[in-house]
Amino acid sequence: MDAKIAFVGGGNMASALIGGLIGNGFPAASLAAVELLASRREHLARHFGIKVSARVADVVGEADTLVLAVKPQQMHAVAEELKALVRDQLIVTIAAGIRTSDLARWLGGYGRIVRVMPNTPALVRAGVSGMYARPEVNAAERARAQTILCAVGDALWVEREELIDAVTAVSGSGPAYVFYFIEAVRKAALEMGIAPQDAQRLVMGTFEGAVRLAQASDEDVSVLRERVTSKGGTTERALASMEADRVGTALTRAVHAALQRAGELGDELGKAR
Repeated sequence: MDAKIAFVGGGNMASALIGGLIGNGFPAASLAAVELLASRREHLARHFGIKVSARVADVVGEADTLVLAVKPQQMHAVAEELKALVRDQLIVTIAAGIRTSDLARWLGGYGRIVRVMPNTPALVRAGVSGMYARPEVNAAERARAQTILCAVGDALWVEREELIDAVTAVSGSGPAYVFYFIEAVRKAALEMGIAPQDAQRLVMGTFEGAVRLAQASDEDVSVLRERVTSKGGTTERALASMEADRVGTALTRAVHAALQRAGELGDELGKAR
């Protein structure tokens, strides 16, 4: 990918993307970051060898792609600063809840925007991101945005922006659901007398192995689950307990609650100005 990319915001997700790009062979000399915290600027420069600055104007002019990696509450102020500086750059925003219509409005009508929802496994290059491009974004720019996100895992496109809220509910918040289950099963292992370090190995290995098996199989996870569930056995008893407690229904309801909150955040953040 022949491009110059400037990150506005130098936090964990920006660091993950920068590290992933460099790890995939993208030249550090073609990357830059704007970060207000001096300690973060020092880290980015020392760890990645990229250009850093505290001022947006210092890096925007040289870039053809701007990745906005600031907190949602900071986005309006950043857009106000960028409004007079953007010309024909592609803008990739990873700020949760900020709709492209609001960002375009804050930028004075500038619409070459791709909205992305990554998740925290991107920090170990195992993320999965949902992506939405406004109509103003051309095919080459879509490919450029996808290359950036694929540096830290998988990425898929949605054709309607409201589906980004669904992506947020499923994969954006999803790691927390998995951690919740890991915590619960580990707690049970400890209660049964398994040593803490052994409980950790058993539970983490089980979750990792189950995911790898599901990924490698052509069969639906429901079939894989049935194969583990012998009639009259321990797994059947455990799943019956979960069904009695309506664990599956509760989890589905929780994901829908996350979807509802994602829409509410979009409404709230869009009222910034």
